[in-house]
Amino acid sequence: MKKSKYSDAQIMAVLKQAEGGVSVSEFCREHGMSVSFYKWRSKYGGMDASLMARMKELDEENKRLKKMYAEKSMQNDLLKEALGKKW
Repeated sequence: MKKSKYSDAQIMAVLKQAEGGVSVSEFCREHGMSVSFYKWRSKYGGMDASLMARMKELDEENKRLKKMYAEKSMQNDLLKEALGKKW
């Protein structure tokens, strides 16, 4: 996955600054952003820094667990295939 060039603190600052009442098109033009603002607002809107960090931790844990499940599932399939063959 591509790493964002903005840190969590920068994203939070941008979202808080955008709540100030400036139009989104002017704000995005000023900061050199495009669609990323809408993605950030839908994903991180209403969060504070601690919730944002916790969400990233959960995403990493979820990714790790999915990888573990895929490996175990593959092992299970290989064992079933090996035991299913007639000698």
